[in-house]
Amino acid sequence: MDEAERIARSRFAVLTLVRFSAIAIAFVGAANVGGRLLPEFSPILGQILFVVAAVDFFLAPALLKKMWRTQP
Repeated sequence: MDEAERIARSRFAVLTLVRFSAIAIAFVGAANVGGRLLPEFSPILGQILFVVAAVDFFLAPALLKKMWRTQP
C-alpha cells in the first residue's frame, strides 16, 4: 500500500466516524425529545442535539475537506 492510499483510507475512516457520530447524536436527541433520556431537559435539549447532529453531518465533512486541501 503506497502513501496516497494510506492517506485516503485514513481520511475515509475519519469521515465515516464523523457521520456515525452525527447519527448517534441524533438518536440521543430523539430519546430526549421522547422523554426517555434526561426528561427534565426535554424537549429543548433534544432539539439542540438535532441541530448539532445536522451541523455535524453536513458541515464537518466540508470543513475536513477544506482542512485536508490546505495540508501538504
